[in-house]
Formats: sequence, structure tokens, C-alpha cells
Amino acid sequence: MWVPNLTLSSIRATLAQKKLMKWDREDIPPMKLALLSLGSLPPLDCNNRDGCEGFHDHSTSEHKCGRPLGLEFDENSGDLYIADAYLGLLVVGPNGGLATQVAKFAQGVPFGFTNSLCIDQNHGVLYFTDSRRLMKYDMKNRQVSILLKNLKFPNGIAISKHGDFLLFVETTTCKIFKLWLKTSKAGSVEVVSELPGFPDNIKRNKNGEFWVGVNSRRSKLLDWVLSKNWIKNNLVKIPFDITKAHSFLANNGFGGGSLAIRLSEDGHVVEILEDPKRKRWKFLSEVHEMNGNLWIGSVKMPFAIKEKVTTLEKFLDTNNEL
Repeated sequence: MWVPNLTLSSIRATLAQKKLMKWDREDIPPMKLALLSLGSLPPLDCNNRDGCEGFHDHSTSEHKCGRPLGLEFDENSGDLYIADAYLGLLVVGPNGGLATQVAKFAQGVPFGFTNSLCIDQNHGVLYFTDSRRLMKYDMKNRQVSILLKNLKFPNGIAISKHGDFLLFVETTTCKIFKLWLKTSKAGSVEVVSELPGFPDNIKRNKNGEFWVGVNSRRSKLLDWVLSKNWIKNNLVKIPFDITKAHSFLANNGFGGGSLAIRLSEDGHVVEILEDPKRKRWKFLSEVHEMNGNLWIGSVKMPFAIKEKVTTLEKFLDTNNEL
């Protein structure tokens, strides 16, 4: 899901149907949504798309139909960049239509479960993650470079308000990391927060703070499983969405519910929110803040929820790092 800033006019969401949905205004009901189709790409078999059309479960055909996970607009060109788990880094023009591939490899190694992205709008640089790496795509010269590797399922990624660092999450370790891009610390990495659950995406608000969607809370069983290095190391080598595994375990009583976590501009936890009814927030994937509201997406459920920040129950409210 991607919620635009106030100068843009629509909301686009990634759904399990492998389509990109456009919502222009809140007063238009869902049946009026426009579709941006995600097409096949030259390196794939363009004629082998049977079963990819229509609104139904594509989970068994993701390898050919695609699974868009990350979205962001290039505000200069209007192009929409897409991180697709199976098809790599894609782009679709301002008017929608067929997405085209811009990158699938880094230093000769194919992307493994391309996951999330963010754009440095001032310098034409896109940062993105796959199952073990954090990479950079230069939109001008169309080159991909690897910034970090051997990570443990890096997932959501966001750039700071001033472009001096990136924050990214590791889902399996429940940690937030900071990669410095500027200053004397450029190139260094540090842990800035440890979370009470398994994070998915991270998004910056207009104030420079960040929101993290926590798919499910940690449990003693999950902590024990992921404390075993041989399990954790093998999990991150498998090209699948590890948040699905966490969702499955949470759905079967091995973990708690979802959370929305607000971070300071430096990346430290300052507030943790939970569903006031403890019913609607299921398997959260990301949280966007706009005009005093939170737009909440799910990795599993076919919905986007709008919540007023002032009505949400605070699980934690602190100015101190956890």
C-alpha cells in the first residue's frame, strides 16, 4: 500500500490478486477503483500467463503472475516503481498500463524475494531489499549496487527526512537498523530499536518520524525457534515471504496480535498502538500517516483500514528507546 503526500491525489495498494489498485477519493466506493495491471516481462514467458487475470487467489501462480510488495512514485517523472517478490524491480508510467522490468540482478546474482523500496527524491536514487541484501538503483544510469549483504530477511526500508540515513527492518530478528548515507558515519550500520514483534514495512510521515507495521507479536515459542541459528539461517535462504510463516503461527495461537509502532526521527520507539477492538488489525503489513489518520494494510487480509490516531489504544507511550 502507498499513501501519497498532500500534493498527489490517489492511493494505490498492493493486493493478493497481483494488481495495483488506484483509489482517487474517499467518497468513491470500492467498485469504482481503477486497475493498473502488472504485466509479464521480457525475461519471462509472456505467453504463459494463464490464470493471472481476474480477482481470485493467485498464491499458487505467484512465480509467473508476480506479487507486488513495495510501491513508491518518482515525484519528478510520475513513474511508479514496484518491488515485486518474483519479478524484481519494475516501473509503470504515470498513466498506468503494463509494468516493465528495470532490474533483476545485482552483480550477476538474481534478486531473491524483492521486498520493499524507497526513493531519495532529491537525487534520483532508489533503495530496496531482497531476502538477504540491501541495494541501490541509480535511476539515471540504471545501475544496481549492493550496499549490505548477508542480512536476515531485511524487509521494510525508509529514507530519513534529510536523506542522511536509511532505516530498515530485519523481520526475523525483530530489529530496526540504521545505515548512514552521509556524515562521517557514512557506510556504518547500527541497531536503533528492538521490537516486541515481527516488523514488516516502515514508512516515514511528514514530520520525519516513522511508522512500522508489526505483523504479529513475539512469543516464547517463536523466540525459541528463531534462536536456533540453523533454523534462522536456512529460513532466510528460502525465497518466500517469511511474514506468511509468522502469520500462520500467530493464527494458530503461537503469537500475539498486530501492532503499529511510531519511531522518532532517529529511529527510536516512542509509541506502540494496538487495535482498540482487538479484532480488525490482523497480520499488519504497513502503516501510513496522513492528516491525523493511519492507513493500515495487511499481508493476508484483503483490506485497508483507516483509523484516527486519537482513538487508538496505546500499548506503550514513551520517549525512551525500548
